[in-house]
Amino acid sequence: MPDQLTKLAYQTMQQGKSLLGLAHKEVSTRLMGVLSPEGIPKTVPVPPELMGRLKTAMDALQERDWQEAEQGLYPSSLLFDAPWLDWASRYPMVWLDMPSTWNRRRERNVRDLPDDVDAGGYPDYYLQNFHHQTDGYLSDHSAALYDLQVEILFNGTADPMRRRVIAPLVRGLRTFAGRPAGQIRVLDVATGTGRTLRQIRGALPKAQLVGLDLSSAYLRQANKWLGQLPGELPQLVQGNGEAMPFAEGTFQGVSCVFLMHELPGEARQNVINDCFRILEAGGVITLADSVQLADSPQFSTVMENFRRVFHEPYYRDYISDDIEARLKAAGFQAVVAESHFMTRVWTARKPQKPGQTP
Repeated sequence: MPDQLTKLAYQTMQQGKSLLGLAHKEVSTRLMGVLSPEGIPKTVPVPPELMGRLKTAMDALQERDWQEAEQGLYPSSLLFDAPWLDWASRYPMVWLDMPSTWNRRRERNVRDLPDDVDAGGYPDYYLQNFHHQTDGYLSDHSAALYDLQVEILFNGTADPMRRRVIAPLVRGLRTFAGRPAGQIRVLDVATGTGRTLRQIRGALPKAQLVGLDLSSAYLRQANKWLGQLPGELPQLVQGNGEAMPFAEGTFQGVSCVFLMHELPGEARQNVINDCFRILEAGGVITLADSVQLADSPQFSTVMENFRRVFHEPYYRDYISDDIEARLKAAGFQAVVAESHFMTRVWTARKPQKPGQTP
């Protein structure tokens, strides 16, 4: 069980990550003001009291993260699981990538993608430079920088937010407690570089894990990260979450993290519908994404600035969307939602069939 010394080490690490993230953003913003002032987005001023609320919410997230490790929901080693040396080696690349990011923002160029991309293999909404990111999600260069960029964006809280899907997922899988752990199958939709799968593996070491993503480049990066883990390597599949290449009822659990806000409304519903299809009756889905206006109005300024700074064409629609209604429209029941810092987590269940025995 984690002890107080481990807790202090965790808190110290998180504080360090937060300071590094804040320092990076401060320096990069000042540099952009000197080298590319016309590309600076017009953001809304953040009042001091909002900064205090953000700090309180971040502290609560980290305390929850610690408590769930202490309860044994996942090993305390996950709290420190990060490729520090690898990230350090890639950090200079983040700086070298900034001028092209500034240029895209200044020119409003959101379709600056590699020439060799087969546009016919992807939905049109996917073929964009989300976050003004070089190559969108369609190159090894983009995949190599993504995790580090997200850590900086969230001041070191990306993994603690991802881990909020673990507790409801584990609770939901208790429906199938009579089965051998090795027969439980969990799918991570839009797995990207596999960070969420890596967290879930810590909590469910014997389950069959599968990751689905549209980007072959990101799946290659996921294979690298996940290949470092002991035990069975999760299966990685290239595919669209709107029409997944799996038979009906083949999974007992589904997770989906940070995808919904990057989808237009129709695609958002299609993904949820297909998650319902591939789940076995009694199965559980856990969605995690940005907080929304309805549940976190105190953070509306942060949401607005996120939209202004980063190219997120569907974010405004997402923060006003009713995800609970979408889950129910797909057929899910027992929908529960809660917020942790800047993340909203929904959990729902596919109804069991009459007389069904898990």
